[in-house]
Amino acid sequence: MRVACILDPLDHLKAYKDSSVAILRAAHARGHQLFAIQREDLAWRAGAVSARALALTPTADDHAWYQPGEVARLALTDFDAVLMRQDPPFDFEYITATWLLERAVATGARVFNDPRAVRDHSEKVSITEFPQFTAPTLVARAAEDVDAFIDEMGDTILKPLDGMGGSGIFRVRADDPNRNAILETLSGLGTRTIMAQRYLPAIADGDKRVLIIGGQVVPFSLARIPKAGETRGNLAAGGRGVAMPLTEREREIAETLAPILWARGLLIVGLDMIGGHLTEINVTSPTCMVEIATQKGFDVAGLVVEQLERVAA
Repeated sequence: MRVACILDPLDHLKAYKDSSVAILRAAHARGHQLFAIQREDLAWRAGAVSARALALTPTADDHAWYQPGEVARLALTDFDAVLMRQDPPFDFEYITATWLLERAVATGARVFNDPRAVRDHSEKVSITEFPQFTAPTLVARAAEDVDAFIDEMGDTILKPLDGMGGSGIFRVRADDPNRNAILETLSGLGTRTIMAQRYLPAIADGDKRVLIIGGQVVPFSLARIPKAGETRGNLAAGGRGVAMPLTEREREIAETLAPILWARGLLIVGLDMIGGHLTEINVTSPTCMVEIATQKGFDVAGLVVEQLERVAA
């Protein structure tokens, strides 16, 4: 296959733990031809979407993880599969990229995750489709609504709807002296909708990342365990990643969601769970593949490539 990956700047990727690099290495090991695309190089003209694509060969060296080849402008339909693996922020440029990729799909390109599904699928708000699996949650903008929720729950997590890696997440108790200031900051003085969730003490055991690849549930999660004195388990916030088998409840949630999300064209999905509660559904650029493979020997990146081979056949 000819596989293109839309990535963040290549030299900024931390190859020793980056899931996109792992996917490229797995694809190379199976004999596929690889290309890297930067989001800003996407263009539409005369009914076709194309991009400047860098041919590359992955290496095992985490410091110089690829050998560059030629750069050429190619139509996205020239590839057997295109992976959109751009990290958030999910801003207007990200949305524009999904519009362009959707046009490419309309002309026959195979793009994963499906751009329309990514655009329509808020990683935070999407959990509201599955309230049977969530902790008490509020999505609101008005301060009085959030205040009432904090008073009712007593101990809450507040988060922006467009953050990643634990950015902008606050734990707020009902008697927190900084409560009003935090709420004003997160909501932009009432101009932005935010999410509030009941604080789950089970975060001490980890914020679990459960991966679903092409509708298949990976049997291990990565528990992101907060460092001492920290509420957030995100690896980007200093959390420690420990791979472990799925619990019965985690598997129940993942197996319920897997066929639904795969039917929408979401090839790679990362569910976040705390104490058996669904907290986020990540579809832009889910990670944690390398940690699971290293600790448990389950080749998640290889499974991604296998599923690509199946759908591109």
